[in-house]
Amino acid sequence: MKRILLIPALALATIAGNTTASYAQNTVMVGGAAMYPQKNIVENAVNSKDHTTLVAAVKAAGLVPTLESAGPFTVFAPTNEAFNKLPAGTVDNLLKPENKATLTSVLTYHVVAGKLDSKALMDKVKMGGGMAELTTVQGEKLTVMQKGKHLEVKDSKGGIAMVTIKDVYQKNGVIHVVDKVLMP
Repeated sequence: MKRILLIPALALATIAGNTTASYAQNTVMVGGAAMYPQKNIVENAVNSKDHTTLVAAVKAAGLVPTLESAGPFTVFAPTNEAFNKLPAGTVDNLLKPENKATLTSVLTYHVVAGKLDSKALMDKVKMGGGMAELTTVQGEKLTVMQKGKHLEVKDSKGGIAMVTIKDVYQKNGVIHVVDKVLMP
């Protein structure tokens, strides 16, 4: 009788362990913090020490409610280092209240409607003969290309950002970390 009770308990422990393992496999570290797929884009981004400038900009533009909504969204998220590559004073200027419209335009240029992980992006690139055009939430186009095993994203000005961390799954989309701020 004790054996019968023990077997279901072991089976439940194994199932619970597999569930935990699957969450662990989908959890990516970004900016020293775990990004949990059961949290939304904002809930995860605020914990990344590499995205403090992006988070401040999203707050200043009033985009927090949008990025907390159901989505889904694909976000190409520039790091602090990417923002630091902009000409001196650019970020401070964009964060001024009178430049909110410009800031919003720049930020929404990094967002595409839908959930496009790296496999979906690579498939689009292959179908497009080496390039895939994506329409951003801002309304303009980004071009995604494959370089070796990596994805690159080209903006309307010809600037190219490399995806440095791909497939950071969120409950309302997916984030791809990029090393350059994309400019509409």
